Amino acid sequence: MGWLDPEPFLRGTAWLDGRRPVRADPDDLERLPWDIAARAALPIGVRIEFTAAPGTRAVRLRYRADAPRPDDPLAALRHCFDLWQGTRLVGETFATPSAEAVVTVPLPARGGTFTLHLPEGQSPLPLALRAVDGTLSPAPPRPRWLVHGDSITEGWLSTRPAHSWPAAAGRLRGLDPVNLGYAGGARGELPLAEHLARLPGEVITLAFGTNCWSRVPATPEWLYATVRAFVGLVRRGHPATPLLILSPVLRPEAEHTPNPLGATLTALRRAMERAAHDLATDDPHLHLLPGRPLLRPEHLADGLHPNDAGHTRLAQAVATALPTPLPPSTP
Repeated sequence: MGWLDPEPFLRGTAWLDGRRPVRADPDDLERLPWDIAARAALPIGVRIEFTAAPGTRAVRLRYRADAPRPDDPLAALRHCFDLWQGTRLVGETFATPSAEAVVTVPLPARGGTFTLHLPEGQSPLPLALRAVDGTLSPAPPRPRWLVHGDSITEGWLSTRPAHSWPAAAGRLRGLDPVNLGYAGGARGELPLAEHLARLPGEVITLAFGTNCWSRVPATPEWLYATVRAFVGLVRRGHPATPLLILSPVLRPEAEHTPNPLGATLTALRRAMERAAHDLATDDPHLHLLPGRPLLRPEHLADGLHPNDAGHTRLAQAVATALPTPLPPSTP
């Protein structure tokens, strides 16, 4: 089998800017804050999913990616490729960091359908892939899950991209998660709600609010109104799509500490949950998952972002809270 175009194999894609997967509408970046536009250029959550015929020895991927600095103490980990089959990690392959390279990932002889997680922090761009002694085909589509949030959704401080809570919950529920988490962002930016409205998806999760405590401080009244406006714009494109609102998870320093506008994270969380409850009275497809009980201090790596155990707990809670059954995937 010769080299194949990677696009039919890509999953977790929101938009393509030329050949590069991006996470905000490339024709509508001027309305976004610069930090969100910058984070949207990273292909967080973008994966390669394929079915290998029995006897296929490996998948070979040609790609471009940022090379780590020579003094980077984690340079050897920067180009790590994780291979999963369902909910089971098959193995990890480490490539020598280079601006353009070819990596060969061994496959089990029995074949099957696999997910290859890329080193997303290095801005990887798949160029082509091919089978070694066998054949590959794009994996069957799964229901698309649009997941909007902040750095916690983006997967910060999970040790591998595959360990972030959207990736793990997607495996548990058989979904195609499209990670629209933006570190430092997810402050209720209404243009992003319009982006979500234009994206195809069979289920949606909104998980924001913690950055409304400090990064861009808000009041409970503002957050209540913003949640209602955000959902209203999303509903223009998805009037009956199952939608789960996840309120902020534990952040010990913020729970009872007023921000510059006098609001604690506890008060902001309550405002977000009240907005969800009020919206749900007229929206039977909208659901709320309160975030505060889901994590304990030992599940936080730095007092804010979950460690791997915390991401696992979030994934299990969200996977359980997502409605069942889901609509079929969009072709």
